[in-house]
Amino acid sequence: MLIVSICSIQAAFAHNKSAVPMQNIGFGTYYVSVKLADSVDSQFMVDTGSGYVAINEVSLEKLKQENQVEYVRDIKGRLANGKIFKLPIWRLSSLTLNEQCILKNIEVAVFPGNTRQLLGLSALKKAAPLEISFDPPQLTLARCDRVL
Repeated sequence: MLIVSICSIQAAFAHNKSAVPMQNIGFGTYYVSVKLADSVDSQFMVDTGSGYVAINEVSLEKLKQENQVEYVRDIKGRLANGKIFKLPIWRLSSLTLNEQCILKNIEVAVFPGNTRQLLGLSALKKAAPLEISFDPPQLTLARCDRVL
C-alpha cells in the first residue's frame, strides 16, 4: 500500500510539475526571474535558508501604489550575523516564477532600502514538493496555482 501511495505521488508530481530555470551567477548562488503581482520584475536569489520571500522597500512601494499587497503583521527576524530586528510581513497578491508558475497570496518580509530580494520558503513550500537541480540549474515545482 505504501508503494502505491509513493508511486501515485511521483506520478502526480511528474504530470503537474513546472521547471523553472535558475541562473548560476557564481559563488554558489542561483537566481530566478520573478514578477511580483503584475508590476515588479526582478531577479531573486534562491534561498532555502530564508523562511520568507524577502522584498525590499522599493518594490513594496510600487506594489502598494497598485494595491497588490496587504499588511499582515510584524515579526522578529534574525540576520545571518545574529542581529535581531522587527520585520514587517505583507501578503502579496501573486508571484510569478519565470513567466510560467504563478503562486498566489504569498507572505513576504520587507527589508529596508533597495536590498537584494530572496525567493524563500514562504513561496517554495507552497509549490512543494520541489526538486532543485544543478545540472541543468532549475527548480522543479509540483504545485503552481496556475501554470502559463
